[in-house]
Amino acid sequence: MKELQGTYSVTITPTNSMGKVNYKSLKKYINWQIQQNISGLIILGSTGEFLSIPLEERKKMIIETIKLVENRVPVLVGAGAENTYNSIEISQFAEKYKASGTLIIPPYYSTPTVDELYHHYELISKNSNLPIMVYNNPATSNVDITPTIFKILSEIKNVKYCKESTMDPTRVKDIISLTKNKIKVFGGIMGYESFLNGACGWVSVPSNILPNACNDIFKKIYFEKDFVSAKKIYEQATPVIKLVGGHYYVAATKFLLNCMGFDVGKPLLPRLDLNSEMKKKCKKYINLIKQINENR
Repeated sequence: MKELQGTYSVTITPTNSMGKVNYKSLKKYINWQIQQNISGLIILGSTGEFLSIPLEERKKMIIETIKLVENRVPVLVGAGAENTYNSIEISQFAEKYKASGTLIIPPYYSTPTVDELYHHYELISKNSNLPIMVYNNPATSNVDITPTIFKILSEIKNVKYCKESTMDPTRVKDIISLTKNKIKVFGGIMGYESFLNGACGWVSVPSNILPNACNDIFKKIYFEKDFVSAKKIYEQATPVIKLVGGHYYVAATKFLLNCMGFDVGKPLLPRLDLNSEMKKKCKKYINLIKQINENR
């Protein structure tokens, strides 16, 4: 299987007024992402509101997304669950329909020990051949997978990647060094800074809005070593990156996409739509978004 690299949109899930997946909107949105040169897509992650979507609906979305993409870019599937066997079920289903890998956050309530983490990922690896991207986000999972722990997890056969989503991009270098490059690092919150520290990819929320620009940052740094141009793109995109960061990352991303002509609906409960003040703030950046997308 081809090695994963580049900027991957951790995608929103388009929904209708009844809270069901809107497959017509999904098709338009996925095709636009690919036309805008995104390197890959990750469905049913946190931004995709996987915890608010029933398992059977998630399975249908896996089938439909992979069918829509038609092998144009890699598709990873979020397979996080509190129960290890639920993660295995989703991983096996994703493998059956030819996904490129899985993104798996640790069990997010039980605060597993290192031994428990190892057993969790090892059991998933034994039951699915897909590459696993371990997702480290202490703010949401209540467990911090440090570079030292990644060294331990790197001994698991299918643990090939990680999404490092703390506010410390220097961890990228530590993970690469300690795992002897067995685990390829994707940045999470700090994509640009992670690239500068050796990351081979970015699991990105802002690329839902600015796919081409976010992937250009990767290309400029990783392939062309054009750090000046990369910084210029990053600085231009920073207001949007900040806008879809923090607590409103789902609501703000969906609102902006709706403003851009994609009928993606509102956040699923328990998340609420943006209040009027936040909507007004978002609208101020529509012209900037249009300008960035048209100039790429």
